[in-house]
Amino acid sequence: MLEISEVAKKLGIKEKELIPYGRYKAKVSLDVLKRARKKAKSILVTTINPTPEGEGKTTMAIGIAQALSQLGKKAVVSIREPSIGPIMGIKGGGTGGGRSKVVPSDDINLHFNGDMHAVAIAHNLLSALVDNHIYHGNSFHIDPRYVVWPRVIDMNDRNLRNVVVGLGGPKDGVPRQDRFSITAASEVMAILCLSNDIDDLKKRLSKVIAAYSYNEEPITAKHLKAVGAMTALLKDAIKPNIVQTLETTPAFVHGGPFANIAHGTSSIVAAKMAIGLADYFVTEAGFGTDLGAEKFFNIVSRLGISIDAVVIVVSLKALKWHGGMSLREAKRKRSIRAIRKGIKNLEKHIENIEIFGIPFIIALNKFEGDDEKEIMEVEKYCNDRNIPFAVAEPYSMGGEGCIELAGKLVSLLHEKKAKFEYLYSLDMSVKEKIEAIAKKIYGAARIVYSVTAEDDIRIIKKLGLENIPICMAKTPYSLADDPALRGRPEGFKITIKEIRISAGAGFLVPITGKITTMPGLPLKPNAEKINVDGDGNIIGVS
Repeated sequence: MLEISEVAKKLGIKEKELIPYGRYKAKVSLDVLKRARKKAKSILVTTINPTPEGEGKTTMAIGIAQALSQLGKKAVVSIREPSIGPIMGIKGGGTGGGRSKVVPSDDINLHFNGDMHAVAIAHNLLSALVDNHIYHGNSFHIDPRYVVWPRVIDMNDRNLRNVVVGLGGPKDGVPRQDRFSITAASEVMAILCLSNDIDDLKKRLSKVIAAYSYNEEPITAKHLKAVGAMTALLKDAIKPNIVQTLETTPAFVHGGPFANIAHGTSSIVAAKMAIGLADYFVTEAGFGTDLGAEKFFNIVSRLGISIDAVVIVVSLKALKWHGGMSLREAKRKRSIRAIRKGIKNLEKHIENIEIFGIPFIIALNKFEGDDEKEIMEVEKYCNDRNIPFAVAEPYSMGGEGCIELAGKLVSLLHEKKAKFEYLYSLDMSVKEKIEAIAKKIYGAARIVYSVTAEDDIRIIKKLGLENIPICMAKTPYSLADDPALRGRPEGFKITIKEIRISAGAGFLVPITGKITTMPGLPLKPNAEKINVDGDGNIIGVS
């Protein structure tokens, strides 16, 4: 690894603009944004509906940035910060893999520069202030049944989905039902990632709705005088983190909202800094086009971050999984029939990007043991439809394994211009916006609303919050809200259980199917494999 000042120098960031966290990590002063004047070509990496093991989207994004650097381009990659919960659960590390990683990976995967802690403590401060206000007389007449601000922890723990707080007697608080979300699902995380500066951060935090009174009046962080203290806890967290890839390409790793329950992209300030300093900016949106990419275009792009080209990542494993094979079979058995059937899922994701008018390329993430005939089947599908296609091997070969893909991307960026269109206008009703996403992006036949969701829409109208974007919470493993419906299902319904208001982040969150904002651990969590050797080296966090 290079000293972080040497990495920053590649982007023209001066040493005095860095706040070092050791030799290989640093935060970057927001003052850099004042002089960042370039206009990089922006590349968004997304995928089809992934298997539970993922398809290497982060690895691909890092590999592309490394390949562009090898081609002599001034490139930078920006990805999300990993959450410890999934690391200890099933997903493992979130820093890429093989020869396409951001480093120091153990630090990034675990505590990093303290951003996750800052978000969690700022969030939980507001939780404490709500209950403290109720305890000390409740002058705002908060209805304890309608405290909508959960507590958060950066861990997968299903036992915390529904809890009771305030037990023990009069001196220990007022008993009420509560819940926990994972930190990545916190509205504070979304606010951090969507804020342009400290003033914008304060403005957004002031709008956070923590509870409702008995008269259905919203009680905000501003009412509870929480904004100043929350901002104090987040003042360093808003500064982007800079690290490097294994090939010393500069990388921003900042913010960590999930895409199945939040908006799923790294921070606005990291993106603006990267676009203003580099010639090529590579970023990712969590999960498939139905989640991360849709939210990027309808939420993040409205804040000034435009995309010039999209990379849709596919793997043979995922195509066979969508073609009806079990995950175990998909990794071990060859099946042209399953590939052809699974391509239907890819087909829908291609259509989704076409809806937004962005040029795109299909990148097949090649793994060891992949069958050439199966690869040729995917390539033939793309060639028959004049869809740009490249095989990439970022895991085993790093930037060199993405040279063909990077070259075709550069050509695509110069040959085709994006004709971007939003999926929906903000003046549409809440139901019209949800319908546009569910029917046009997912392919749903109908949308069903619970009694709770209908009441939520009534409150949204009452508060005058209809004219903000939608951030759907849905399973990533299917186009539907049922993860068992693989491939390209038809005739299915989307069930809206409730709609949460994220007034500070500036979007509404419809909760679909059985999605939860607090994941659980699997039967054999990854935590069982993690250890530290006698020299202090961490084992099992990839």
